[in-house]
Amino acid sequence: MNAAATDDRMLWQPDAQMQAASNMRAYMAWLARHRELQFDTYDALYRWSIADVEDFWQSLWQYFAIRTHTPFTEVLSSHRMPGARWFTGATLNYAEHVFRNANDSHPALIFRSERQPLTTISWAELAQQVAALTNTLRTMGVVQGDRIVAYMPNIPQALVAFLATASLGAVWSSCSPDFGSPSVIDRFMQIEPKLLIAVDGYQYGGKAFDRRSAVAEIQAALPSLQHTIFVPYLDERATPGPIANTTLWSAALAHPGALAFTPVEFNEPLWVLYSSGTTGLPKPIVQSQGGILLQHLKELHLHLDLKPGDRFFWFSTTGWMMWNLLIGALLVGATAVLYDGSPGWPDMQVLWQFAEESQLSFFGTSAGYITAMMKTDVAPGTQFDLSKLRGVGSTGSPLPPEGFDWVYEKVGSQIWLASVSGGTDICGCFVGGNPLLPVYRGEIQCCASASRPRRSIATGLR
Repeated sequence: MNAAATDDRMLWQPDAQMQAASNMRAYMAWLARHRELQFDTYDALYRWSIADVEDFWQSLWQYFAIRTHTPFTEVLSSHRMPGARWFTGATLNYAEHVFRNANDSHPALIFRSERQPLTTISWAELAQQVAALTNTLRTMGVVQGDRIVAYMPNIPQALVAFLATASLGAVWSSCSPDFGSPSVIDRFMQIEPKLLIAVDGYQYGGKAFDRRSAVAEIQAALPSLQHTIFVPYLDERATPGPIANTTLWSAALAHPGALAFTPVEFNEPLWVLYSSGTTGLPKPIVQSQGGILLQHLKELHLHLDLKPGDRFFWFSTTGWMMWNLLIGALLVGATAVLYDGSPGWPDMQVLWQFAEESQLSFFGTSAGYITAMMKTDVAPGTQFDLSKLRGVGSTGSPLPPEGFDWVYEKVGSQIWLASVSGGTDICGCFVGGNPLLPVYRGEIQCCASASRPRRSIATGLR
């Protein structure tokens, strides 16, 4: 870090080439051509997005060429919450928008865990698995609006299961297997799931954790369950043990077919996230197929500048909203990069080694992880080949100014640091990154463009 940057608190700024090639600039140019709206600065664009909310979201609809089966009749029914409905009449499917990006030139997924080496999954393989699981779910009687819950780590099977759920217009909800069974039951019992997908266990910090007894407890506490799919992940030879009436994951993928997508109304639910549970039971937060589709396209394409073929990683479990954002990388044609395990085992270099091996474009993590790295002698920028890495993301808690210093001193002086903050209630950011703006020490770059069209907190689903 040079002295000038220290003096004026500016640590980084995008060069003219990055700004010109950014998705944000492309969107602004599109607005000028197609809507006769001229914005020379991000601040002007932001002010328009919150002043003319309907025009802003309709412009994103057109810019991203949202694929619908029936058109919308109005953008926003009312400005009153609760009760406002967006893009009334439009029917679409989130998973369909994922697979319109299928491309043989780069993988859909990259995965590594403490037990498994780096693995790539092509778009063709992903489509094949999603189609097969969709067929199985259909034969099990899963229909639009049914709830499917998962007790799974951040592994490809979880992403396959989510996309199959979404393709049917069913509703997804997940908890990480490090959650104890009472915490999982507190969440899942409120949404009355029809089907559970669960692993036998997981490994963390070099230690194996068998979760079959916990799965049996969860199963027994959910009288609405009709089926359970068992994923032998910790041990591929594992049997269900105390878990009753299971279908093996391998059997669930034994029904090949073509991808098919059930069109659902824009405001119909896609998934259920949960509040922290600090005041009573965790509150289910229902988020819509169309709302999340637009929000994540906006956030990943515009604010994080992801492009087709980029490799996007955020260290997360399936119990944190950042997993939901991570898998949204598929919506913009980027590769979703998944890691299951401890960020500190066998040592604090493991994720940076993973970044080198997977040739990451963007490395997302928590502020807590960065502050933990500050206590080590690891210098990722000199110890690993991070030549493909152009961005580092931080969230979960405020990143202190010293954390900014560490990134620019130890990872790279040309890295774009996107410190972001948002909420589970929108599954996105209120403030965050921007490829057009500088990074100042200890500061988040900008307010994000208008918060997404969303469903409000709900205690039940139809």
